[in-house]
Amino acid sequence: MATVDTISTSESVAAPAGRFDIDFAPGSPDLGSFPRTHGCVHCDRASPRSSRMPFGYVAPQGLHAARVAVADYLRRTRGVLADPHHIVLCSGATQAIALLSTVLSDHTVAMEDPGFWLHRMVLRHNGIEPVAVPVDDDGLDVDALALSGATAVLATPAHQSPTGVVLSATRRTALVQWARADHLVIEDDYDAEYRYDRAPVGALQGIAPDRWCTSAPRADAGTRAADRVDGVARASRRPGNTVKRSADTGSSVMDQIAFSKLLTSGAYDRHLRQMRRRYVARRNVLLRGLARYLPEATVLGAAAGVHLTVVFPAGFDIPVSWIARRRCASGSSRWRRATPKLGWRHRFDVGYANITESQIVEGVKGLAQARGAAAR
Repeated sequence: MATVDTISTSESVAAPAGRFDIDFAPGSPDLGSFPRTHGCVHCDRASPRSSRMPFGYVAPQGLHAARVAVADYLRRTRGVLADPHHIVLCSGATQAIALLSTVLSDHTVAMEDPGFWLHRMVLRHNGIEPVAVPVDDDGLDVDALALSGATAVLATPAHQSPTGVVLSATRRTALVQWARADHLVIEDDYDAEYRYDRAPVGALQGIAPDRWCTSAPRADAGTRAADRVDGVARASRRPGNTVKRSADTGSSVMDQIAFSKLLTSGAYDRHLRQMRRRYVARRNVLLRGLARYLPEATVLGAAAGVHLTVVFPAGFDIPVSWIARRRCASGSSRWRRATPKLGWRHRFDVGYANITESQIVEGVKGLAQARGAAAR
């Protein structure tokens, strides 16, 4: 049975050591914009009542009030049918995937190809070799999934990682039908709130909640909280609170208090509205810069998220050594990949959320100069 490595050849490009003046590395929100004062105020107000607050070990799946706040938020914004009793609050989406790996040890797990490298590593670390299922312009190839022999799949339907494509309506229907045929879907709903050209597509979990698990990271909340709707664990022999207890006995109580207050007060919604405006402005600057200085670039995916996936023709190269001299990180990875629609190309994941518009322009100019130096 084919695995990820037999379908695509990944070529990691390690970022040069040290600090970068312009860092295009993906995966980071605008760290300076998080409403820290709001969260700290709520934690500070809770401190005088410490004798009544559960600051020690609590239920491993998280504080009940925090799970209720998360359930209400997911139902309102993502269309997720979330029972607080079936939510496990994790220290991040990566931990959620790791915990699910222990639950899915008796399953054949598929993963998108290309897919998020860290999740593939986590699955392998927990003894699961993911079956590769190709991705094209319509997202996950559900027909190929059905032929793969997998009984579970880790997918990113709202904004595929890393290509940025959105699962088409036809394939969304097909994936739900596949799940209902006694299969399981782990839906990584990462950065789904950041859609700039239209309203975000809803999470698929609400259509088939008993066959679905949604991992929804909250990177912009600064707490590394991740909500995991525990449909997959309920369908297995090990409940989610059991595997969470075995991992760390429960996530930070102070983080849960701060995050739940952000959700219930409306501060998180206001923060997201502000960041959407900021991110789309930065994205547009990046697009204009690429069009002007690197016209060979083709941008994949929808107008969403906090990074762009950029592909270049075969033979295009930007030397890492030149980037190091310019103190500019060009993204986390690149690889050559053969698919009918994408062809053989170089790929760069370019994050734009945690740098200013002027830095974006200078960074793209720098990459173009690096390209010119390589050509000479």
